[in-house]
Amino acid sequence: MLTFILIAVTVVVSWLAFDRPRLLERLILWPPAIDRKHQYDRLITHGFIHADWSHLLFNMLTLFFFGRAIENVVSQLMGPLGFLLFYLSAIVIAILPSYLRHRHDPHYRSLGASGAVSAVLFAFILLQPWAMIYVPVPVPAFLYAVAYVGYSFWMDRRGGDNINHSAHLSGAIYGVLFMLLMDPRIGPLFLDRLMSPSFR
Repeated sequence: MLTFILIAVTVVVSWLAFDRPRLLERLILWPPAIDRKHQYDRLITHGFIHADWSHLLFNMLTLFFFGRAIENVVSQLMGPLGFLLFYLSAIVIAILPSYLRHRHDPHYRSLGASGAVSAVLFAFILLQPWAMIYVPVPVPAFLYAVAYVGYSFWMDRRGGDNINHSAHLSGAIYGVLFMLLMDPRIGPLFLDRLMSPSFR
């Protein structure tokens, strides 16, 4: 249920911001607004707006396909609001390295749910390393994770494409660490499943 609520809220807020530049400017991550005006809410609100419909669609489809499974697991570990805490904290944690790097850069802006979505995706991969992810051909989840991390790391160093690859990496790492902290048994379970291929 929380997955659907997060998707609905993100779609509505993003849609409203598409046609309202003032709303977009108020919600986007802009370091000077945090440092000078203490608008710390931007560390979360930037995750509910997107650059365009394709950006929004990609993130929300990923959240739809993988969020429900992780919501069920996290709810069992932390209670009914556990997934909400995980998702919102992932938005913040994923953007922190970028924010700290550009803290004094008035030209820097960032938006989108990609960091939190990466956290959800990698939490799923930790639980189901042999599940198939279609990109668009089917690829085992753990292989996708390796390629995703490698590509994000390379593009973060290269730069120039206006995509926050640092947030993707930070979100992915957070998703894994969060699950391991919530239940350390997940680590050995991941290794056991990784050594026992089961394509599906």
